[in-house]
Amino acid sequence: MEYIRLSNQFEIPILGYGTLQINSKIAESCVINALKQGYRLIETAASYFNEKEIGNALIKSKIDRKKVIICTKVWIQDSGYKNTLNAFRKSLERLQTDYIDIYLIHQPYGDYYGSWRAMEELYKQGKVRAIGVCNFSAERFVDLCENCTISPMINQVEFHPFFQQSQLLNVLKKYDCCLQAWGPLAEGQKDIFENPILKSIANKHDKSVAQIVLRWHVQNNIVAIPKTVDNHRMEENINVWDFKLDKEDMKRIGEMDIGHSEIIDFQSYKTAKWLNKFKIHD
Repeated sequence: MEYIRLSNQFEIPILGYGTLQINSKIAESCVINALKQGYRLIETAASYFNEKEIGNALIKSKIDRKKVIICTKVWIQDSGYKNTLNAFRKSLERLQTDYIDIYLIHQPYGDYYGSWRAMEELYKQGKVRAIGVCNFSAERFVDLCENCTISPMINQVEFHPFFQQSQLLNVLKKYDCCLQAWGPLAEGQKDIFENPILKSIANKHDKSVAQIVLRWHVQNNIVAIPKTVDNHRMEENINVWDFKLDKEDMKRIGEMDIGHSEIIDFQSYKTAKWLNKFKIHD
């Protein structure tokens, strides 16, 4: 495993295991399998409804808690200073731990300024080892940075060969903020696993398309959190250390960018309305 050093010198694995849409019935067994395969960064969120099962998996794995990086998030419904502190306490209870490694604001909506004040406080108290945001566009990210005491250490956003976020990436570098990629395999869209460019590079290296794409993330210093419930793919995704993409490979993949998302449009008022209406508790 290779590691990325955040702005506060905290090191995290460059490849982790994402658990979005892994329901509570199978989340525990999936995370146990991921830990067995060597994953040490487990990503979840209050809105995934699987924090408790992930906590169970960590306990049953008997792996030293200090060796596993847990990342979870506060949802829009719990935005604001007091609400975030309460949501954090509940996440701790569900995850069955006394601290969280990475705590993120899940969406750039609601009172995320109040949430950030709470997260700065949690960080100063040592209850969180790193704090950050998700899905923050360049202007929202900069606005938050210019109005806070501690700048976000991570911005988790959609990032893959079809959507390479070059402008945002340049902004994050200026603020020494790490980009963490959700959907690094484009959630299987645009027939990514049959893409002729990626398949030709995969054949060249005798690797799978998924391994090529994840290796591309690694060589771009992007933290990736692929999600799968299949043990073989889980093993495949983490085994990208015995080869390197050359300049031509990187160039060809770099030219695949279409410049926008085909998964979700965060610039749309409809997206903002839909996400604000999504409730995770009464």
